[in-house]
Amino acid sequence: MIGKLLLCAVIGYLLGSFSTGILVSRKAGHDIRSEGSRNTGASNALRILGLKGGAITFLGDFLKAALAVVAGLLIAGKFGGMAAGLGAVLGHNWPVFFRFQGGKGIACSSAVLLILFPWQGAVAAVLCLLVIWLTRYISVGSLTLLTVFFLLLVFTMGVWPYGAWAFVLMALGYYRHIPNLKRLKNGCENKIGQKAKS
Repeated sequence: MIGKLLLCAVIGYLLGSFSTGILVSRKAGHDIRSEGSRNTGASNALRILGLKGGAITFLGDFLKAALAVVAGLLIAGKFGGMAAGLGAVLGHNWPVFFRFQGGKGIACSSAVLLILFPWQGAVAAVLCLLVIWLTRYISVGSLTLLTVFFLLLVFTMGVWPYGAWAFVLMALGYYRHIPNLKRLKNGCENKIGQKAKS
């Protein structure tokens, strides 16, 4: 079983390492890693490439994580899906194909939690969108998504192994959002509609 879970994690990591944001930005004549926040995810793509580029980036990142989870489910069931999903987020954040310079894993995490734990994921996603709508801060909404999902999973599925797994997803999200948290503290975080500050 451990061998299957490791296989799922590796498959997820390799799928996650395909960076939609980099590929889309290259086609548009940009290098998203050197513009705006230098992040390869959908938020920076939205600011650099516009609504279409941001939407394509989000969709691509969502689908690659969804594919990873489905592969994991087929190989090793629920735990296989969880291993593959976590691998996809790690691959997105630190992609082996792009010098380990990636995104923050929110689109990937969204796919993972919605497929594996639909109602908990849906509640977290709705609250995420509500927070973004109220504050216009994508970063705050993203962290709301991961935090609410973690709490829901702990209360409905228990601390081990589900809550611990959700905690890892949340911790990865907070770690990748450290620059955003610093900007929020200093009152200079980017809102939707603003150009990203370097």
